[in-house]
Amino acid sequence: MSYLRDRVVMITGAAGGFGALLALRCLERGAFVVALDLDETALAAAIGPSERCLMRSADVTNISDLTGAVAAGVEAFGGIDVLVNNAGIMPLAFYRDHAEAGEAWARCIDVNIKGVLNGIIAVHDQMISAGRGHVVNLSSIYGNAAVAGSAVYGATKAAVNQLSESLRLESQGKIKVTVVKPTGVPGTGLGGGVINPSAIAGILGANYEGYMGTMGQIAAGSADPALVSKDTIEYAALDPELLVEQMLHAMDQPWGVVISEITVRAANDRYVI
Repeated sequence: MSYLRDRVVMITGAAGGFGALLALRCLERGAFVVALDLDETALAAAIGPSERCLMRSADVTNISDLTGAVAAGVEAFGGIDVLVNNAGIMPLAFYRDHAEAGEAWARCIDVNIKGVLNGIIAVHDQMISAGRGHVVNLSSIYGNAAVAGSAVYGATKAAVNQLSESLRLESQGKIKVTVVKPTGVPGTGLGGGVINPSAIAGILGANYEGYMGTMGQIAAGSADPALVSKDTIEYAALDPELLVEQMLHAMDQPWGVVISEITVRAANDRYVI
């Protein structure tokens, strides 16, 4: 059985990456889904038609977009049981890159902090009134400690951690809170927002050169098969599907059980935090 069956899951950033995969897997487990993204056309292409999925264009930095989505979910499916604050961007850059990165940093703060806060605010009263709910916030290992090249992005993810823990403390017995801290997961498109590719070195330290060589081999299809097999200890780069499976595990629990924090990594991923 699936505890997600007939629960209503609202997912931001659902047109690609983790969000699209998660929406599809929730539907497979019998959930209703409210899928949100800036690009409604991409949303429809990623998820496809389903009577159990309501798709809406929404900007997470606009609170009225999210409160409107909650109202639509309540009207269509009776309520919102689970919110997944998935939308986020990753403009890695050094302080010296401020001229090129400034606009993207400002957007990162708006999406990664304000967007998560807006999502919490939008569902809070409805979940408290219903007597139960679950908020899943996408953070990152970058939020664990400061590293060179990720000052703004890391700060936004540290803020997500604080927002999450504060929500847990304020709403115990009413709202479950799960924080998901992905490592680097190629294939999600998140890396497309990186301003200075060298900024990834901070989270890899002395492993940077070896990591980049391995990723180049994987991209070219010339890597040792052990590096791309999840069944080997040498597995070097996590497939998005594998992270989504573990997110689903955290979500697909009885109401009385909460997995409060989860980090999933490839056994050989080389990240230092």
